[in-house]
Amino acid sequence: MVQNKRSTKQAKAPALKGVRRSLQVLEYIALNPGRATDVAAGLNVSWATLHRTLSELEQGGFIERDGDSNRYSIGARMWFIGTAYLANHKMLEATRPYLDDAAEAGDYTVQLVERSGRLAVTLYSNQTAGEVITKSTYGYHFPLHCGSKGQVLLAYAAPQDIEDFLAGPLESLTPDTVTKPKELRKLLKQIKAQGYAQTVGDVQHFTGSLSAPVFDRAQQVIGAVCFITNRSAFRDDATVEKMLETLLRTAHSASLALGWRPGA
Repeated sequence: MVQNKRSTKQAKAPALKGVRRSLQVLEYIALNPGRATDVAAGLNVSWATLHRTLSELEQGGFIERDGDSNRYSIGARMWFIGTAYLANHKMLEATRPYLDDAAEAGDYTVQLVERSGRLAVTLYSNQTAGEVITKSTYGYHFPLHCGSKGQVLLAYAAPQDIEDFLAGPLESLTPDTVTKPKELRKLLKQIKAQGYAQTVGDVQHFTGSLSAPVFDRAQQVIGAVCFITNRSAFRDDATVEKMLETLLRTAHSASLALGWRPGA
């Protein structure tokens, strides 16, 4: 009986490895759509090892391959899984009325974001007036050190978590992206002290943003509200002040809706 259990456990091991590899492939393609050789090089695996995984994911609708370029990208079935996550997301459900009101109040994109590993991931994006800003809609996620939303999430992380992040690769999206760990440490302390973050031109040359943390009943930061608009808006102090006032009020209301109480 013991031998049979051991044999069963050993037989299941390759399947678990296959599942883990599939998840790694999905995550990589989500960030880096490309050909099979590109994915193999990025994951440091052989093409032969990767081929079966790609075929199974494509057949299941989790990824799609462009017939002309042979590039793989995320498929419709992954969107279905992702939307199921959003449909039952407590933070999004509780804060959406305040986010909708904020979107009606000004000419900027309103986002709700949360952290996923080293990324700030967009859960909600809405702009009711003006031209839609590129890369501010669903599907565009950026490293935590790029943009005010990620910096807010990182600023309120545990000290060791911050150090672990800064020890990893710090990508530069534009010449204005802060990538030096010493500068980032100083910036994160400032953000936590003032309760919000502001960046201009560090994600895209022509945009700027303001972000503030969202707290839960345990006084933990679980997300951030972000306003994104054209870079030119940040040249006018009155515009920035009005936008910041709306942002802080929205984040405050969202936190209260999630059970947070000031000074608790």
